[in-house]
Amino acid sequence: MIDTRLILLFCAFFSMSLTWAQTSPSAPVPQVESGHIERITSMPSQFVDARHIDVWLPDHFETLKAKGQRFQVIYMHDGQMLFDPNTTWNKQAWHVDRAIAQLMASGKLAPTLVVGIWNRGPYRHSEYFPQKFLQYMQAEFKQPLIAQALQNKPQSDAYLRFLTQELKPYIDAHYPTLPDPEHTAIMGSSMGGLISIYALSEYPQIFGSAAGLSTHWMGTFAPNAHIPLAAYNYLQQHLPDAKGHKIYQDHGTTELDANYAIYQVFVNQILRDKGYQETSPAPSFITKVFEGTGHNELAWAQRLKEPLQFLFQNK
Repeated sequence: MIDTRLILLFCAFFSMSLTWAQTSPSAPVPQVESGHIERITSMPSQFVDARHIDVWLPDHFETLKAKGQRFQVIYMHDGQMLFDPNTTWNKQAWHVDRAIAQLMASGKLAPTLVVGIWNRGPYRHSEYFPQKFLQYMQAEFKQPLIAQALQNKPQSDAYLRFLTQELKPYIDAHYPTLPDPEHTAIMGSSMGGLISIYALSEYPQIFGSAAGLSTHWMGTFAPNAHIPLAAYNYLQQHLPDAKGHKIYQDHGTTELDANYAIYQVFVNQILRDKGYQETSPAPSFITKVFEGTGHNELAWAQRLKEPLQFLFQNK
């Protein structure tokens, strides 16, 4: 029987680490090194709770827009952790603006916008845990997970409806985007990696690529078999056609990431079985291991350029 204390510990850990203390309308807009951020304050939804959306626009955005430039878009989870360490709970951030600005300046990345979607703190796990995984779990494991970690309210399907039916149409209507899947990516870390792969699988007609940094295949704070097995069964049934889609995965070797290798190896084989290629002239998936790195924003910031370039390679 699963130890529900571990689930509670896991929830407490992530609720603490991604605190929703910044949820007030007066929460400071992150300061960035390059470009600027436009905030959609407490964006309402008919599917999930309102939350802030931080839209990062690169330098010279208005000039490029006036010239008719259209932009590829990356949708990123845990939006409050992406840009400015002075506004995050742990004083760490992904520094997404820095990475994209440098890649654009060197010609390695086409003009790009970032849509940072704030998480809902205590409800982060219920929104990021792929809901259809539950169909492949035995009741003895599923019910404690739903009751504790998901707070009796699995919300990932509703969260993805918010992204695809409300947020993306808003972004495409208000910014000069390239709205097709080829130019639309989704990315996150840890549980954000899980929901990104799930989003690609549920909405392959919207998202052309997905990245999971330190993807949390365990699904809880403790290593286990039942959640990864459910993930494998789901992926075997629902991964989209490799043609037209790209998947990036990685993990470190310390902290929580020390647990991930055994799960990721099996996911990699499922990808191969589904036709995803690692070594062709235009690979459709890649997995990397970063020795000596852990489960934190500093580690993700250091390697962020790798998934960015892979997702939009040859675009």
